[in-house]
Amino acid sequence: MPRRSGGAKALLPCSGLARAACSLTVEPAEYDLMDAAEERMWWYRALHARVLDTLARRPGPAGAVLDAGCGTGGLLCRLAALGRPLAGLDFNPDAARRAAEKSGAVATAGDANSLPFADGAFAALASCDVLSHRAVDPARALAEFHRVLMPGGTLVLNLPAYDWLHSAHDVRVHNDRRFTARAARAMVEAAGFAAVEARYWNAVLLPLMVLQRKVLRSDAEARSDVHAFPPWLDAALHGATAAERFLARLGLRYPAGGSILLAATRP
Repeated sequence: MPRRSGGAKALLPCSGLARAACSLTVEPAEYDLMDAAEERMWWYRALHARVLDTLARRPGPAGAVLDAGCGTGGLLCRLAALGRPLAGLDFNPDAARRAAEKSGAVATAGDANSLPFADGAFAALASCDVLSHRAVDPARALAEFHRVLMPGGTLVLNLPAYDWLHSAHDVRVHNDRRFTARAARAMVEAAGFAAVEARYWNAVLLPLMVLQRKVLRSDAEARSDVHAFPPWLDAALHGATAAERFLARLGLRYPAGGSILLAATRP
């Protein structure tokens, strides 16, 4: 397990971070599923690899990295490979505690709409599937992301794609909105970011995603998408995303996908 990064300790505010989890947060059972699955499940491995690819390509200036909406710490564990000070934030205090224990990074409870960090505290900020949450105001959160990034800092977002893909999974994790790449790019540009790239991914598996969400599990009582897969199926799904990632690194762009990965710079 990575050791706690001492350089990030100064990023914590003095007090007042912890907030009681309310009905707007992700359901506790979903955090349990996330905690158990995020190290090995194909989806998390694919997402985290793309975030790391983006930060390798657009690292921003030297300095600390924030995972805003860190959940139980899976991405923070992967970000340790960067060798930079790390901090995580999640609205749920128990999730933040788990993230700190799992990753060794500084992690605390707080609200993406009102980040408890100083202006310009971070050189890069990653936030995965947070702006879609019903407790988050995207405009306010993006203004906060802009504020806590230093000039030249990198923003990396992952967003769920297409309102018509809303499903039982979104209900379980309290997603209130999904995006298109064009709308996401415009939203981030309106927040004052520059050099905005918005690219679809999870394109190869999109037909299966549609089948699984809209046909096989169209019932509102269905479980979320986060669970243990049979090893052979998990390997096959991850292999598809790995092939897609390889082609994307060669320059191939996909016209559609289940998710949107966005990178931008704070001028």
